[in-house]
Amino acid sequence: MAGVTMQKIYNIGVEATLEVIGGKWKPVILCHLNHHGKIRTNEFRRLIPKISQKMLTSQLRELEQAGLINRKVFNQVPPKVEYSLTPYGEGMEPILNMLCTWGENHVEVLQEKGEDVILQQRDDDIAMQQTS
Repeated sequence: MAGVTMQKIYNIGVEATLEVIGGKWKPVILCHLNHHGKIRTNEFRRLIPKISQKMLTSQLRELEQAGLINRKVFNQVPPKVEYSLTPYGEGMEPILNMLCTWGENHVEVLQEKGEDVILQQRDDDIAMQQTS
């Protein structure tokens, strides 16, 4: 039966959230967009040095398809592509901020346990850079 789709069933709301933002890189991408506003592809590579170009492209495409980010292509040479949160994606700001804060607290717990872990930038530091 072509054209028939299966009904999606979520047992709990977080399943629907994780379907859209789950994975290693999507929350990181969204957090950077939340703090920086508009970001070009090469800037993402600088902000997230461990992500491959292929993975970055894939994750950006999936977030765009989910309606969380905009992709704006400028007609110029060399090509320029800029990403930003959509109004729908901006609705995730409180969640993204809470994830960042929880992660910062988690790093402190790990450090108190004697683990060798470093947090290169705190959420507040990034926000301060944006206002100055």
